[in-house]
Formats: sequence, structure tokens, C-alpha cells
Amino acid sequence: MEKHYDPQSVENKWYQWWEQNGHFRADASQGGESYSVVIPPPNVTGILHMGHALNITIQDVLVRWHRMQGRNTVWVPGTDHAGIATQNVVEKALRKEGLTRRDLGREKFLERVWSWRKEYGGTIVNQLRKLGASCDWSRERFTMDEGLSDAVSEVFCRLYDEGLIYRGNYIVNWCPRCHTALSDEESEHQDENGHLWHIRYPIPGGGEIVVATTRPETMLGDTAVAVNPADERYQALVGKTVTLPLCGREIPVVADDYVDRVFGTGVVKITPAHDPNDFQVARRHDLEIMNVMNGDGTMNELAGKYAGLDRFACRKQVVADLEAQGFLVKIEPHQHAVGHCYRCATVVEPRLSKQWFVRMKPLAAPAIEAVRSGKIRFTPQRWENTYFEWMENIRDWCISRQIWWGHRIPVYTCAVCEHTWAAKKTPGVCPKCGKTEITQDEDVLDTWFSSWLWPFSTFGWPHENKDLKFYYPTNDLATAPEILFFWVARMIMAGCKFMGDVPFHNVYLHGTVRDDKGRKMSKSLGNSIDPLNIIEKYSADSLRFSLMLITSTGMDVYVNMEKFEIGRNFATKIWNAARFMRMHMEKAPDMDWHAMAAGELTLDAALLRDDDRHMLAKCESAIQAVTEHLEKYRLQDGALAIYDFVWGNFCDWYLEYAKQDLYGTDDARRRQILGVMTDVFAKALKLLHPYMPFLTEELWHQMGYGTEAETIMHAPWPKAYTEAQNTAWGLSAEVTAYVDAKRELITAGRALRADYNIAPAKFVHYIIQAVDEGAAARLAADSETLKQQLRSDNLEVAAGGGERAMPGTLCKLGTVYLPLEGLVDVKAEAARVKAELDKTLGFLKGVEAKLGNAGFVAKAPPAVIEQQRAKQKELTETVARLEKLFATFGG
Repeated sequence: MEKHYDPQSVENKWYQWWEQNGHFRADASQGGESYSVVIPPPNVTGILHMGHALNITIQDVLVRWHRMQGRNTVWVPGTDHAGIATQNVVEKALRKEGLTRRDLGREKFLERVWSWRKEYGGTIVNQLRKLGASCDWSRERFTMDEGLSDAVSEVFCRLYDEGLIYRGNYIVNWCPRCHTALSDEESEHQDENGHLWHIRYPIPGGGEIVVATTRPETMLGDTAVAVNPADERYQALVGKTVTLPLCGREIPVVADDYVDRVFGTGVVKITPAHDPNDFQVARRHDLEIMNVMNGDGTMNELAGKYAGLDRFACRKQVVADLEAQGFLVKIEPHQHAVGHCYRCATVVEPRLSKQWFVRMKPLAAPAIEAVRSGKIRFTPQRWENTYFEWMENIRDWCISRQIWWGHRIPVYTCAVCEHTWAAKKTPGVCPKCGKTEITQDEDVLDTWFSSWLWPFSTFGWPHENKDLKFYYPTNDLATAPEILFFWVARMIMAGCKFMGDVPFHNVYLHGTVRDDKGRKMSKSLGNSIDPLNIIEKYSADSLRFSLMLITSTGMDVYVNMEKFEIGRNFATKIWNAARFMRMHMEKAPDMDWHAMAAGELTLDAALLRDDDRHMLAKCESAIQAVTEHLEKYRLQDGALAIYDFVWGNFCDWYLEYAKQDLYGTDDARRRQILGVMTDVFAKALKLLHPYMPFLTEELWHQMGYGTEAETIMHAPWPKAYTEAQNTAWGLSAEVTAYVDAKRELITAGRALRADYNIAPAKFVHYIIQAVDEGAAARLAADSETLKQQLRSDNLEVAAGGGERAMPGTLCKLGTVYLPLEGLVDVKAEAARVKAELDKTLGFLKGVEAKLGNAGFVAKAPPAVIEQQRAKQKELTETVARLEKLFATFGG
């Protein structure tokens, strides 16, 4: 083995080997217990970011774990065609050539998009490979490929024929930048500091009413004003008219329960073409609907002299004219939520438009029941309430988009008889009159219309096949809460509707990756961390393990570059342990490491010591803990259990303990130690494999645990020892407790050495005053091990007796003392401790003064106050330790 671990060469080597040898491939015909996952398809325009890294690692941990459990495991990869995003990318490239999509025409433009996809669409997929994703790449899908397009057409036609898809004039969220409608979920609301303009609307014959609005430019499309029917202030005006300022049109006053009597003046302007609530009021009162805005956000000819102005320029001009003509009463600051396009962040404009919709209420009912009945479980469970709230108040889904890249809506109209129908394939003649003058709807479907079919369309639906029968429903879905409504809820509805069963059984909703200040990562803030840079600097394993170790279930993840050193350092520790073992394994060439790693462990109970039994027991506990944590989706706890077991129990304690025998002359004892080490290390590699697949594969082969053709990913997940083995080897809670207590004593002895600034390499004298005769006898029998681990050349063990006049620490097995004679200059050491104590007391005084300052506590952020309290606690403990030390010098 190389002295230093080289992750770059190792990771490239093993991923190619896994893929070339078909180790990721699944075959439904093999039968067994299935485990299936479909990847949340990243956008074809995407590049790997930290959110992907977190999401893919979570999935891969679960997939690799289930694969090792012997389940017939498939992880289906793929990408989303990302309609608006991809079209924007290609249009941007065209602009550099001085062209628009309309210059090319629809067919040529789509050819350009497909060419772009062929050249750049594989970027994100190759980056997932760098991360170690064990997907079955032979099954890779794309939401615009032939099979998925067939599924989209099938679903559309079924819903259309059932009357669940309809077309109508409705207010939609319109992006003037992308020139398309957006669903409610695609319009992301942000709180903004705006204004409330109070405007006079004159009453013919005398008088006026005052209307408050946040969008004065839309008043040009007002067709009424409304008051609450219970508002006595305005009852006399209902049924009469007011004059629309700047336009001179008379518009009616209507009474409607929609109006809030308390907000503003209790009078609202009704602009049916530019507000969803006003649209509903207009339908109830049969009001005129005037659209005064173009699709690009400029004012149209119905806006009169403001035609051609951008909507925000129009706002300024309208306000200026209102003020100049005496119609503006006052302007108030007003914070309100403003919708923004989820793709380009442009302020969304509510706009009247003819669009296609899906009736969602009938689809939502079985999807609500699927979660309520427990067929689908959310982790964390708190998200179920959010799901229910949205589903029970669901609105119809606007599915049409005014772009060219996507699944074109399969609705056809006969120009002769005006018959309209939906068809999976382009028809040659009208089914009603037989004429050939047929046109297809120009719009395309919302990207999510293909994505909501993903769990079954990827397995070949609508065609019956063995994969669909065997792997559906899938088991787990790991995704972010941001797309709970965009995607998760819709997939549940689609599965219940078209498959008659849920699409998955468990939904794991992980948090958002943020920087260490709690800010969401973004290019504009300059706080993004590129996962590929981490992989290059540390390794994919380091990235994966570190993320899992700091990711609490369902909580946001706070990262900086230093946190990824955790995984790097862990990998180094494991590599060095393996090198140490290999060095000693070479002294026993006849031992069958492959068989032992497979569980064929034969131990001589007579040669086992308590530390060996303790190691075996801790290994068994680690297996139980990691398995339980993964079963409960506590991936962080699983990572921590492995980390503590491997770094602490195995490397820091057992390997150090084993050195005495490995370098000794007792061959039988050495072989026994190697057997224990091999069994434990092989199991540890298996436990670690889902988290750190590359390192574990390399060591599986380096250690001789697997043959050249075998992979650790198909090695069986470790199990606890049999009851017969536990009995034969003498594993017991009592032995484990004794060794834990012995380690506590060793740790205390080492701490005493550090407290008095004694060099780690120096041999010293210790006295252990055991709690009783039994403990004394046991410790005396272990004296050589204790001397080795305490670095002691003189160890006294006695039972009972009073307290000794020397530094000591009380432990479960007794008190460990460190005589200082000849070790330290007592006077100088007392002065050093006193100086450190005074300095620490000064720091503590400063922190306490801060926390005692009411102004600081009132104004400082909670995180800062918590940090100061933690510092106070730490300094208080340090003061107590230094005071105790100083007292031992007679201070």
C-alpha cells in the first residue's frame, strides 16, 4: 500500500470499474425483494451544486445500503428538459448571433435546442458520477425522450377525455421576461417594501370616494369599484357610478363580500384582467374585462396615452399625473408579498389569458388519503401538515406555457368544422368531418407535467412490462421541501390516478445547504461552494461523509470549506490503520483474509482477553446502531456511530492495545489479534461503504477481503454475532463495562500528564488506588497493557487507602495519581498555572460583563448571545480546572 492515500486516482479507477462490470445494473427477472428509487431529475441545463451533492449522497447511502442487504436494487437516473430554463439558455446564445427564435422558426429552433442538449446535456450526469452515484445508467431517461413523451400524451388525452383538462380565460401568473404563464407554485412570493397610493374617484353630481391600491398603473383597466355590503358608509353608493381618474370613464359601484372593510378605505378598485380576486368579482357581477397590458409588460392601446410604456414607467407617470390633476390623496409605505418568476426573478404580472388547466380537486382526494392512511410517510413527519393544508386548498393547475421547448399540447382543431379534440398521434383527418385542414395547439406543457409521471413513466408506462410490475411502487424519495408541491404532491396524485397505487412509500425531505452564516448559497452573494472543487481538493468520499456527519434529519445544513476536512481526516485515519494492519498481515501469509472477511472467524476463547472481547462487543453494537439509524433515516446518527466506532474504539484504542502482542513473540496470540482485527475492520468497511464507497472498495481489495472480480457493494451487510459465538467468546456487558472503565482511567492519567505539561514521550510513575480488591486484581493483571498505554515505567496498583497528597483523578475503578517528584519544577509550574488562571479569569470577567449588559442582550442577535453563553460555560470550567491544579502546588 502507498504511504499516502490518493483519492483522485482511486475514485476514477473504481467508478469506471463498477460501471464497466455492470455492478449498478438491476434485473427484475432475478426476483427477490425489490428496492427502487427514481432520482429527482436535475435540469438538463444544470451543473452540480451543494444541494445536488446533499440530495444525491442521501439517495446513494440508502441505495448502497439496501443493495448490501441483498435486495434487488435499482436507482433510475435521468434529467428534466427544463422548458423555460433550457429555452432561455438557447435564446441567449442566439442573441449573441443577432437572432431570435422567431427568426429561425419553431422547427429550426427546436433543432438548435436538441443540438445544445446533445453537446451540453450530459454535464450534470457526468458530475453525478464524480460524486459516486450508483445509478443504473443503462436506464437513464430524459423527460423528452420517446417513451416519456408517449406517457405524457397518454395522460393528457385521458384527462382531457374525462373532462379534467379544460381551457379557459383566467387570471394567470405571467412572466413578461419569459413570455409565458406560470403555475402558482412557480410564482415565488417575496416580501417587499412598496407603497399604498390613495386615489380620489369623483362621484358624478358631487362628492368622491377614496380608493387605495399598490398598483396604480392597473387602474387604467378598472371596470368597477367595490365595497362590502355590510359597510354602512357606502351603502347609498351601491348601484351608482364613479368617474375613473385620468380616463373619464364612468364605472359602477358594486357590493361584494370579498372587500375588507378595515383595509385601506374600505373601497377597492376592480381590475378584472389584472387581479385574480377582481376577476372573480367581475364574474359574479358581470363586469367588463379590460386587458391594458401586453405580454412583455408594456401597456397596450387600451391604456390610452400610456400605450407603449413599460408597466413600472407607466406607474411613475400615472402617479405623477394623478398628483398633477389633484386625484392623489396620500402615499403610505406598505410591505406586501410580490410574486417573482422562479426562473428569472422577474416580477410576475397577474394577467388575463386563455390557458389550459387541470382540475385538481378530484385528483387530490385519493392523494390526501394515501398520506393520511400511512401508505406514504414523510420524514420529518411535520411536513405532513404542510402537505394536507396545500392539498385541501388546492387550485386548478395551469399547464400551458407559451414557449416552444417542451411537450406540445396534443390538442387539434379542424379549420372546417371547428371540432377540437385530443390525440396521442398527429391525426391526418378530422374525426368529425374528415377534412385535412387541422392545426395543433401552439403551447407546450408545463415541465412538471412530464415530471409528475416520473416514478412510473421511467419504467415504461403506459406499456405493461416486468420492470413496472416488479419495481413500482418505488420505496424512497429524497428531495427538498421547495418542490413538495411542484413535484412530490403531483407525483402522488398521478400515481394514485394512473397506477392505482402510490408512487413511493417514504418521502425524506432534507434541508437547504447554507453557508456558515446561515445564508442560502447563491452566485450573487459569492458564497457558493463548488462540490467539484471539494472533490478535487479532498475527495468525493470526504464530501459525502462530511455532509452526512453535519446533516441533521430534515434540518438545514451549514457548511464552509473547513468542514470537509472531517471526511478527509477520517479517510486518512482509516488508510493509516489499514497500512498498519497490512504490515502485520504479511507476517501471517497462511491466514485466509478473504474467508475471515466473509465471516468465517475462528477464535480460541482461551487466548481472548477482555480488550478483544470488548472490541468484538463494540463491533456488534456499531452494527446494530448503524442499521437502526439507517432504518429510521437518521443518516447523520449512522455516520457518527461509524465515526466513533472506527476512529475511537478501533484505531485509537484497539490498534494501540494490539501493538504489544503484534510486536511480541507469542505467535498464537498475534494470530488471534489479527483475526479479531480482520473481522472487525471488514465489518467496519461494510458499514462505511454507503457513505464512503471509493475508499472502502479500495481497501476491500488492498486487504485481500475481496477477489479481483468481487465488489464490496455486493458484500452482505454485517450482522451481529450468533448467540453461540457470544457465549463461546465470553462477550458480556460486564466485560464491556470493565474495559470502558479501564479506558476512562487511562484517559484520566493522560490528562494529568497534560495538565502538568509533561512531555508525552516521557515515562512516568503512576499510582492506581483501586475501589476494591477485585478491581485491584483485575488492574494488576492488566498492568503491562496499562503501562504501555499510560507510557509508564513504574505502575503501582493497590486497593483502598486514604486520599494521597498528590494530583489525582477519581474514576469508576479507583483514583489514578501522578507523583510529581522529579518531573516538574513545582515553583515554576505553579507560577505558570497561576498566570493562566489570572488570564482566564480576565476573559471570564469580560464575557460576564457583556451578558450582564441589558443593552447588549437586547440588541445582539440570538446566535451571538448563545455564543457568549457557551464561552462563559467553557471559561468557568477552565477556571475550576486551573484552580484545582494550583491547589496541588499549595496555592
